[in-house]
Amino acid sequence: MSFSEKIKSLPDQPGIYQYFDENGKLLYIGKAKSLKKRVKSYFRFNPFRPADNLSPRIYKMISEAKDLNYIVVESENDALILENSLIKQLKPKYNILLRDDKTYPYIYIDLDEPFPMPQITRKVVKGKNIKYFGPFSSGASAILKTIYEEIPLVQSKSCLRSGKACLYHQIGRCLAPCEGKITSREYMKYVDQAIELIHDKEKILQILNQKMQKYAENLQFEEAAEIRDRIKSIESAEIYSHVDLAKLEDLDIFAVEIFNKKAVVIRIFVRQGKVVASSNSVINSQTVPEIGEIYTRAILEFYSTETPFTSSKILVGDDFEEREWLSQVLSEKFGKKISIITPTTKERKSLIKLAKLNALEVIKNQKENTVLDELKILFNLQNTPYKIEVFDTSHMQGEATVGAMVVWEDGKFKKSDYRHYHLEGKDEYSQMRELLTRRAQSFEKSPPPDLWLIDGGKAQLNLAKEIIDSTGANIDVLAISKEKIDAKAHRAKGKAKDKIYFINEKLKVKSEKLNIDKLELNESDKRLQFLQMLRDEAHRFAIEFHRKTKRKKDTQIDLLQVKGIGKAKMTKLLNYFGSFDNIKKASFDELKDVLNEKDAKAIKEFFKGQK
Repeated sequence: MSFSEKIKSLPDQPGIYQYFDENGKLLYIGKAKSLKKRVKSYFRFNPFRPADNLSPRIYKMISEAKDLNYIVVESENDALILENSLIKQLKPKYNILLRDDKTYPYIYIDLDEPFPMPQITRKVVKGKNIKYFGPFSSGASAILKTIYEEIPLVQSKSCLRSGKACLYHQIGRCLAPCEGKITSREYMKYVDQAIELIHDKEKILQILNQKMQKYAENLQFEEAAEIRDRIKSIESAEIYSHVDLAKLEDLDIFAVEIFNKKAVVIRIFVRQGKVVASSNSVINSQTVPEIGEIYTRAILEFYSTETPFTSSKILVGDDFEEREWLSQVLSEKFGKKISIITPTTKERKSLIKLAKLNALEVIKNQKENTVLDELKILFNLQNTPYKIEVFDTSHMQGEATVGAMVVWEDGKFKKSDYRHYHLEGKDEYSQMRELLTRRAQSFEKSPPPDLWLIDGGKAQLNLAKEIIDSTGANIDVLAISKEKIDAKAHRAKGKAKDKIYFINEKLKVKSEKLNIDKLELNESDKRLQFLQMLRDEAHRFAIEFHRKTKRKKDTQIDLLQVKGIGKAKMTKLLNYFGSFDNIKKASFDELKDVLNEKDAKAIKEFFKGQK
């Protein structure tokens, strides 16, 4: 069946559709209330060509499209959710991928408890009388720490269970309700003070500034620096606004600004009529993005998990096609009416204006990374590699085999996304296969990058491409490897140069095998130095984890050799405690109960010697 015949035969049902180019590469994923009507709207049929009313980006995509697949679903809402999930997993060339899967912390208080204490959560807490504050893009821990320093609340639930006062009471930071020194009714006055302080960031900052100044005057510079960092954390969480809404209402606000191939998403959270927090994301797109698609991605991504507190009103800076559709999806998800609306009142419009002004400030601070554009041109990559994942493995004669992945994004290493892997492979090739396969299997939870950089040569590049193709994801791949340049290279004084392997699709070949080329750049070339920096960081991270794993394994072997502790007893300990770490943390009495007094003493003395 030809491409045009496929389009004409589409069902009049909701679903998602996928466009592919002549080489079978995924170009775009879309959703539709009616597959037949939506897909046909992209084309004219006499002669068969892209429709004239398409945006430049979609026109280019349709011009490249040579094939189509589709999936029928039960409802329009299912189509929207499936589309978002597939875009995250496969990263098509012409879709927008917003990599912002983090959840935001909230401070909460369970008012049903006799002696409530503020705590931090990222999930919904079970309880009928839970009060939430937030979300906080940063500063939640700093606020909570300040509250506990200023107000004598319970800081340890174990004290309430044991009925015995702890150190906090001795230093005057708890009124010891555990020993009956304050009633629940009297205690609630302090809880009310804490709630007032959570709402009053200016008061918190005033307290912290006074503390910092006092520490500095007393030459307590480390303490002053800690308070300074707390102040910065709280200040960075908020867009300061003098706008106080007439109503004490709760609003979640999203605004988008587009600058060439970049876009900025600003989120502002209003609670009881006041701005309490904000955050932003920068989207680096391969093509000029469309504002409606960004709003859809940003809102779906933020509310992908159930949040502790979701406003029933979401303000957006621009109207977009799927606004009503998205409202229905969120209402169904959270079991309450959620409206996505464009503002009409003066106060609400001023918040959108504030968000867009902040978007301009964010984009001003973006640094252009020309080396990424140069890499795209040099290796004929599909994508500008805004996000790069780098892989390396490490072992010692087959022992303590580990893999490591480091991540480069937004002009810096993103250490929160680094990952370690324990590997079972017996040789470097099978170890790399296991490492890359495990990463590919997690694309659904953590979207793929623009580029994989592998520490290896031609075989590893082939392997990586095979794994990527099996997932259907749109990722470029490079490999970097040291190679001998003279007969003495195997000696300490010999030299080895880095060579970069890449898939050269400019050279058309009929063979099914990849046409892999090898490039050697001058040592002073900034593109080579950039890739070397990435590879070296992955190598450092892998070696560090290998050494840690080796030390742990050696410790475990030493423990097996403690006099009287044979394999049978170690198995018994592991079955009971679950891990060597738990054995190490166990008390003498716990060890004695599992084995005997002599063995417990030997184990405790062993770990004491390890320290």
